[in-house]
Amino acid sequence: MGTYKLSREDTPRIVEFALSKGCRHIDTAQMYGNESEVGQAIAASGIPREDVFLTTKLDNSNHEPAAARESFAASLKLLGTDYVDLFLIHWPLPDQYGGDFLTTWKVLEEFAADGRARSIGVSNFQKHHLETLIEGSDTVPAIDQIELHPYFGNREVSEFCRKNGIVVEAWAPLVRGVVTGEPLLAGIAAAHGCTPAQAVLAWHLAKGHVIFPKSASPARIEENLRSAEVHLTIAEVEAIDELDRGEAGRTGYNPDTMKRVGQ
Repeated sequence: MGTYKLSREDTPRIVEFALSKGCRHIDTAQMYGNESEVGQAIAASGIPREDVFLTTKLDNSNHEPAAARESFAASLKLLGTDYVDLFLIHWPLPDQYGGDFLTTWKVLEEFAADGRARSIGVSNFQKHHLETLIEGSDTVPAIDQIELHPYFGNREVSEFCRKNGIVVEAWAPLVRGVVTGEPLLAGIAAAHGCTPAQAVLAWHLAKGHVIFPKSASPARIEENLRSAEVHLTIAEVEAIDELDRGEAGRTGYNPDTMKRVGQ
């Protein structure tokens, strides 16, 4: 369950609902401003903390070592937990901080060493960013959370991740709903008795991607969860692969030029 752009007012209700329906991975970030509400929902759910996989991310303004340490401690307090299952650098920001995201990564290694982050990873890192981390540190990122969907396969990054044991997490897995209007997906959905959105999420699962679609609609949350029951054929997966538009399909910032530090 993603929480990007979920309002602070809606977050407790929506996250608790998702947990009640079987969701066990909640993704938030310092940048989203709803860590406290995510923590409230997990506590209110009655589900043991160890049964929930909780992810948060370092904000762009907190890359300096002292700020990273301080903000991580603040995130744990807001989330009401003494550890997170996964902590990510949200963006590499190669044009900021002297281009030194490696120093930031080594601070995350401290969090992993003391157990406050069960695993550490990155978000929006390109192949060459990942190579810098691998060559300059003792830790291969557990995960790279990247824009990835039928219109943008992000193939160079995803293939590098697979070769190096890095799990691929796909953000905007449904291109915010745009891709569901594809005639191809309507046909595949009809063949499986599912919705086009479920067909896309099933494609992600068949590709081995971790997905965390966001919705404020209880009905849509349940629909998304049921996508795990849809199993596409190899031919259907390959047909959806062909929707890839390459770089033209990217909808978010390019990590090589993204430099926004403030909100």
